[in-house]
Amino acid sequence: MDFVTLQVINRPKEETDMMQQRLYPIGIQTFSEIREKNYLYIDKTGYVYRIAHFDSKYVFLSRPRRFGKSLLTSTFHSYFEGRKELFEGLAIDKLEKEWIPYPVLHFDMSMAKHMDEKRLKQMLDYMLSEYERKYDCGIADADANVRLANLIKRAFEQTNRQVVVLIDEYDAPLLDVIHEEKNLPTLRNVMRNFYSPLKACDPYLRFVFLTGITKFSQLSIFSELNNIKNISMDEPYAALCGISEEEMQTQMSDDLDLLADKLKVTRDEIIGKLKENYDGYHFTWPSPDLYNPFSLLNAFADGKMNSYWFGSGTPTYLIEMLNKYGVAPQQIGGQKVFATAFDAPTEQMTNITPLLYQSGYITIKDYDARLDLYTLNIPNKEVRLGLMESLLPHYVPPTETERAATLTAYLFDSIDRGNMNEALQLLQTFLSTIPQCDNTDYEGHYQSLLYVIFSLLGFYVDVEVRTPRGRVDVVLRTHSTLYVIELKLDKTADAAMQQIDLKNYPERFALCGLPVVKVGINFDSERKTLGEWKIEGQ
Repeated sequence: MDFVTLQVINRPKEETDMMQQRLYPIGIQTFSEIREKNYLYIDKTGYVYRIAHFDSKYVFLSRPRRFGKSLLTSTFHSYFEGRKELFEGLAIDKLEKEWIPYPVLHFDMSMAKHMDEKRLKQMLDYMLSEYERKYDCGIADADANVRLANLIKRAFEQTNRQVVVLIDEYDAPLLDVIHEEKNLPTLRNVMRNFYSPLKACDPYLRFVFLTGITKFSQLSIFSELNNIKNISMDEPYAALCGISEEEMQTQMSDDLDLLADKLKVTRDEIIGKLKENYDGYHFTWPSPDLYNPFSLLNAFADGKMNSYWFGSGTPTYLIEMLNKYGVAPQQIGGQKVFATAFDAPTEQMTNITPLLYQSGYITIKDYDARLDLYTLNIPNKEVRLGLMESLLPHYVPPTETERAATLTAYLFDSIDRGNMNEALQLLQTFLSTIPQCDNTDYEGHYQSLLYVIFSLLGFYVDVEVRTPRGRVDVVLRTHSTLYVIELKLDKTADAAMQQIDLKNYPERFALCGLPVVKVGINFDSERKTLGEWKIEGQ
C-alpha cells in the first residue's frame, strides 16, 4: 500500500480538500520518501541533532518492533548525507548550520532474518558488495570483518571525511534462534566477526548508530567495542521513538477530529479509545505516555480500532521462550523489579522478563525511587488481547479456535448483562465438547484458562489478588459488577464459597464502588470442565 487517506465526513469543501492531502506512511521507513511525497512525519529531528553532536560516537538504541527504529536510522542517513532540503521546517533546520555531507554505510540487518550460517554470510557479502562497488574497493576474497574494515578506510580516503556507520536491527539474524543452544552461538559468532572492525576503525569513523529489539552483551556481540553508549533508558530520549500524547494532539490534531467524526464520538472520547488501545509505553521513568506509532497511524488511516501491531506478527521466539520458562499467562507483567531484571543482556537472562520488556509486551508503568524498583505491566488493550489470543492454543486445540472465538462473544454478552450463571453454563458446555490439552490435572491450569478467556472479553481481570486474609484466585471487574471468584479442583462449589466467606474476601473490595458478587467454582478433572458452581449476590 503506497498511501492511505482518511475518509472525510461533513467537512467544508476547502477544509476537505486540504485534509485529503494527508498521507499516512504505513510501512514506509525511508525518511526521504516521507518528506518528498508529503507523508505525515512526526518531527524527531531535534533528537537526531542532539545525539549526533553531544553524545558518544557509538550509540545503541533498543525499542520494540515497528516503533520507528528504521525510520530514525533513515533520518540519520539523510542528515549525515547533508540533504538539507529534506529537513526544511523541521526542528533540526534551526539547529544545524553546516550540513556537511559524510560517507554513510547503512546496513539493514532485517534482511538477514530466518537464515542459517551459509545464507547469513551470503547476505553480508551482498550488503558489502554494494558499497564496495560504490567506493571502488573491488570484491575482496576475505572475511566480512576484513572487507568492512577496508570499506571504511576506502570511503574515508576517497571523501577525506570520516565515515558514518548505521546498523539497523543488528539483532535480527539472532532473534529466531535465541532459544536454540546450537544455532545461536554459530550465528552470533558470524555477527561478532562482522562488527569487530568498528573499534579498530575509530579514527576513520564520525558516528556509529545501532538499533535493535534485544540487548545482547557487548562481550558476545561487539567483542572489544566497550564504548557503546546505550541511550535506551536515558530520560532525554524517552520519546525518541513512538508518538507522545502532546505530539498526537498537536501534530495530528486535525486527524483526531476526522476520526472522531467518522466514529461519531467526541474528540475526548476518541482520545480515550486510542489511549486505551495503543498508549501506555514508557522506556524510562519519568517518561511521557507513548503510543505505538504503527497502530496509531493505521487506526487513523483505516478510521477504526483494530489489532495492528500484534496482528502484524507474533514472533515465534516469544512463544518458544514462554514455554521454555514455564510462564503462565497471568504471570506476564504485574511485577516490581530492579532495572537489571529487564534491561539485561538477552543471552544471560534467567527468566522471560528481559525479552518481554525489550520486545514491547510489558513496559514500565511506575518507579519507586526510594527502593529503585520499576513496576512492569502490559502496556495496553491491544497487547493484552493479542497475547491472550496467542496463548489460547495452550488451552484450546487449534481446531477449536474458531469455536472459541464465537464462545468469547457469547460470554461477553452474558457477563456484560450480569448473567454469570449463563456464562458459566456456556463455558461448561464448550470445555466438555473439545479435545483436551495437556496438564489439566491441577488447579493452576484452570486459573490460567479463566484468565485468558476473561482477558479476551476485554474486562479487567487479575489473579492471586492479596487481601488481609489471603489471596483471591480470580477477580473480574465489568462496568457494573465486581466478581470475586474462588476455584477448586475435584472438591465442591460449597468448599470454594466457604473459603470466600471464611476469609471475607469481599471486604477487600468494599470501597470499589461496584456491587460484589461471590462465585465458587469446582472443576472436574475427569470430565475436564466445570463440575458445579455457586453464585451469591448476583
